[in-house]
Amino acid sequence: MQNALILCRFVHFAAVLLLFGSCLFRTWLFRSLLSTQGCAALDTKLLWILRGLIPLALISGLLLLVLIAGSMAGSWQDGLDPSTLTLVLGHTFFGQVWSGHLLLNLLLLISLISTRLSSPQLRLVLATLLLATLAPVGHGAMFDGVLGDLMMANQLVHLFCVGAWLGGLMMLWLLLTPPQPSNVKPVLLRFSGLGYGLVAIIIATGLINVRVMSGAIWPEPAFSGFGLILLIKIGLVLCMLLLALFNRLLLNSQRNQLSILRTSVAVECLFGLAAVAAVSLLGTLPPLPNA
Repeated sequence: MQNALILCRFVHFAAVLLLFGSCLFRTWLFRSLLSTQGCAALDTKLLWILRGLIPLALISGLLLLVLIAGSMAGSWQDGLDPSTLTLVLGHTFFGQVWSGHLLLNLLLLISLISTRLSSPQLRLVLATLLLATLAPVGHGAMFDGVLGDLMMANQLVHLFCVGAWLGGLMMLWLLLTPPQPSNVKPVLLRFSGLGYGLVAIIIATGLINVRVMSGAIWPEPAFSGFGLILLIKIGLVLCMLLLALFNRLLLNSQRNQLSILRTSVAVECLFGLAAVAAVSLLGTLPPLPNA
């Protein structure tokens, strides 16, 4: 059941992060820099992605509820028992947060299939709230009082920046997929500049999480368990940063190398998803050996 829980966490977190980032940059960056024709072409591509991501997030969120309820009750079969689910949803902190989380996911699905409610701005609001409700159910929930509130706020900033970076990369890949808008380069340059700021905040908030949870700059033992997976995650983020620098060099070159850039952006996004997989595993491990 542990492996299923890790896989389900990865699928759900990845879907929600990509949803937020794609809705954010579609509504903000791409809308302001692309022509109307370019936005229309991008919306057509994005709609197919959303038709997969939103149902995937909802299904994986429901499965995650069942698996966590099962882990609390002792087996995944118990997680399917309505009385167990009612108990978890109504009498645990996770269940109360997750009820709102699933409701937001359902509203996102309705906004996707309803012509009256189909609005990029509404989807952005719902996707933002959906991502925000992931912050209280991580390791930060083990702290109470002011420290607990600060940890959740730190995690919220961390999630927003990760989602913006990953979702933005997915949008860039869609933008670079033929047919490409004529005014694509200003979008690429603007996102490239924003990316460095996002990475800096991701690293800073991640280090704060580790310092508070483990009580040290780096958890012990350093090369096994929580520390090893954390090291892998940081390595993946550094690979993404190197690719971002490479992409910037391609943009500044005089030759038209958009096909190479598209491949590089896709690889960078895959590294990001691998880092999310590492985080999904970290969420099931104690940050302290005696925890």
